Amino acid sequence: MIAAIEPTWYLIVASMLFAIGAFGLLVRNNPLVMFMCIELMLNAANLTFVAMATSLGDINGQTAVFFVLVVAAAEVVVGLGILVSILRRRPGATADDLSELKG
Repeated sequence: MIAAIEPTWYLIVASMLFAIGAFGLLVRNNPLVMFMCIELMLNAANLTFVAMATSLGDINGQTAVFFVLVVAAAEVVVGLGILVSILRRRPGATADDLSELKG
């Protein structure tokens, strides 16, 4: 029989992923890299939801992950479309340049 991994290890991995994503979001200036860091942070939260749902024997955490993934997919479609169109017009654009989009 295969020994089950304790949820503590999943939470440690999720916290490291979240920290890497937060660090990348604060340090990097490229909007695409910042976008990927936000996605990494969302995946860390999803891992936490699944680990706790599995350890508690409840499906509510996995249901929350499903809705987070749906929202993240919609975010990717809209956000990447906007970013790609901006970066095509100005290839060297940074996150500071995106503040010019304010009305």
